[in-house]
Amino acid sequence: MATLTGKDGAVYIGATAIAEVRDWSIETSSEMVADTVMGDSWVTNKPTLKSWTTSVNCYWDSADAGQTALVEGAEVVINLYPSGNTSSQVYYTGSVIVASVSKSASFDGMIEVSFSGTGNGVLTEDTVA
Repeated sequence: MATLTGKDGAVYIGATAIAEVRDWSIETSSEMVADTVMGDSWVTNKPTLKSWTTSVNCYWDSADAGQTALVEGAEVVINLYPSGNTSSQVYYTGSVIVASVSKSASFDGMIEVSFSGTGNGVLTEDTVA
């Protein structure tokens, strides 16, 4: 399998591209429940429910429809493209509830905005048609 770079990556809210994306991430996890019983010498576990979170970091663009759609409490469909929105490329999609928005600025840098969200249902891996 070939390695990829993220320079052509992209993030969309539905069909709307988010401008000025610097990076994004997804974290998937599974809840665990202990199934250890009397007589066991080691704790054993079983996986139960899965969940996921995402974050997107951008240079702030107050006129960008993608960024302005990401407000606290909004539920949106997010599409995360690791290496571009082009034919045969893998991407991840799912419904996410925006949990937080953070902006920062300094005298010697760009204004940055970070969005984080919690998945609301399944995160699907698919391929761009």
